[in-house]
Amino acid sequence: MPTIVTAVFTPKEGAKQSLIEAFEATIPAVHAEPGCELYSIHDAEDGTITMIEKWTTREQLDAHGRGQAVAALGAAAGPYLQQPAVVTFMTPLPAGTAEQGAL
Repeated sequence: MPTIVTAVFTPKEGAKQSLIEAFEATIPAVHAEPGCELYSIHDAEDGTITMIEKWTTREQLDAHGRGQAVAALGAAAGPYLQQPAVVTFMTPLPAGTAEQGAL
């Protein structure tokens, strides 16, 4: 069963662009990981950056969490964060059409 993750990052004052650049530099390694179906960042209206992820299995997500790519991402982004990310793990509940009812 796929696992969906959101991670909301709050940048330090004046550090949003540096945070985005840190993500842009490190995300390609995550995209190459087994099970990574979606790993994308979004600029939220409240000034935060939200990452939306989709992993084929929870086991692959857990391996990602222990892996080198996420460690590099954390090290690159850490200096620009005001506080730790707020991470939410979700299981899809498809509804409606197959194309529109689930990530």
